[in-house]
Amino acid sequence: MKASRPHDETMVELLREDAAFADEYLAASLEAIDEPGGREALLMALRQVAQAQGMDAVADRAGIQRESLYRALSPKGNPTLKTLLAILAGAGLRLAVTRANQHEEAPA
Repeated sequence: MKASRPHDETMVELLREDAAFADEYLAASLEAIDEPGGREALLMALRQVAQAQGMDAVADRAGIQRESLYRALSPKGNPTLKTLLAILAGAGLRLAVTRANQHEEAPA
């Protein structure tokens, strides 16, 4: 029995077991998008979610080639909005927009 395992392997297993955790994990990654390394962290989180669901299955549901999915979600990936939305849809997710500062009152 190994004393430790790679982080990605552990995350993929956790994401496979708990869809609610996957939702929270991606939401937290998206919230940190403007911080240093935030874009890369979001791509890694999306890649791990896709791995948990099966890269082939997500790529098929997204309507893109598996190789394109790997490329888009690589650390140096820079997916277009169209590709990002397709990947999210392929993973059974969607992008949502909220106010940056939810504590401010909207003007009357």
